[in-house]
Amino acid sequence: MIPNAIVTPPFNITRASHAVLTARDLGATRAFYCDVLGFLPSNQDRDALYLRGIEERSHHSLVFHRTDSASVCERIGLRVFTDEDLDKAADHFTRLGHPVRWAEVPHQGRTLHVDDNVGMPLELCAVMDELPPSLQKFELYKGASPMRLDHFQLVTHDVQRAMEFYLALGFRLTEYTATDGKDEIWGAWLQRKGNPHDVVFSNGRGPRLHHFAYTVPETRDIIHVCDVAGSLGFGRHFERGPGRHGIGNALFVYFRDPDGHRIELFNAHYQAIDVNHTPLRWDLTDTRRSQLWGLPAHAKWFFEASEFPGKPLHEPLLHAEPVTLEKFLATHF
Repeated sequence: MIPNAIVTPPFNITRASHAVLTARDLGATRAFYCDVLGFLPSNQDRDALYLRGIEERSHHSLVFHRTDSASVCERIGLRVFTDEDLDKAADHFTRLGHPVRWAEVPHQGRTLHVDDNVGMPLELCAVMDELPPSLQKFELYKGASPMRLDHFQLVTHDVQRAMEFYLALGFRLTEYTATDGKDEIWGAWLQRKGNPHDVVFSNGRGPRLHHFAYTVPETRDIIHVCDVAGSLGFGRHFERGPGRHGIGNALFVYFRDPDGHRIELFNAHYQAIDVNHTPLRWDLTDTRRSQLWGLPAHAKWFFEASEFPGKPLHEPLLHAEPVTLEKFLATHF
C-alpha cells in the first residue's frame, strides 16, 4: 500500500547531501575519483579525503576515511534547512525510540547521528564550510565532469517499511516497482528536492548502500568518462552501461571504485514538484524499468553492495530472481 505524503513534516530535510565511506588507499581513491571521473579535491590528510562535484560549493559530498580493514559505508548524509530543524529532528527520533547522538564532524556545523527504521545510519546537518564556486572554471571539467550528488540507492529487506518511514519525514514518492497485479513494493523512489529521487530503496539483503549517483552536464560526458577510464588503465572498474533507465529516465553508466563502492553517473531526469504528482508504477516483470535500452546488468550489480559497519544483514521479505546479463545471454544466444 502507498501511504499519503506528509506535506507538513516534523522537520525539513532538503536533499541528499553526502556519503561517508572508508578506503584502504586514499591515493588510489583520489586517482580514481579525481583523475578518471573528474571530482574536485577539497582537502586531504593522512586519514581522510574530501571530494566534491564541480557545481558544489559545500566543502564535500564524498568523504573517505582511511581503513586497514574491509571498506564500508559509515553513513549517508542528509541536509536539513536550519539548525532548528536539527533540534526538531532529534526530538522526533527520540519520540520514535531511535537513539540520537550529536557528533563533531570536520567542515560541518552541528551534526546529528541516528539510524532509520531499517538500520541505515544517517548523518544530518544544516551547514557545511563553503568553497569558492567552480561552475564556470571550465578548465576543471574532465572525466565525466560530475556536477553534484543527486541520490543514494539503498538495499533493504523491507522496502514497504522503509518507504513509510521516509514518507512520514516529508519525502514524496515519484515512482515504484510492485508485484504484477498486487501491492507488494519492491522498489521506491523518494524525493525532497523536486526531481525523481534523493533516496531509493530496493529489495534485497540489507541494510547496504547500493550506489551513490552524480549528475553530469551532457550525454557525451558519459561516453567520454568511459574512454578516459580505459585510457588510464581503469577499464576494469567499469560495471554497467551506458544505457537508459525506464525509472527516472536517466542515461547512465556505473563504475566500481578501488574499494568496490559503486557510483552512478547520469543525466536526463525530470522535475516532480507539484503536490498532485502521481507516482508512476512499474510492474516487477517489466524489464524496461531497469533499462529502456541497453543490456541487463551482471548479477553482481544486483547482489553486491557496500555494508554499514556493525549493522546485521537481514534476508529480504520478498523473493524473485532478477533478469541478469548472464541469464539474458543464456536464453538469447
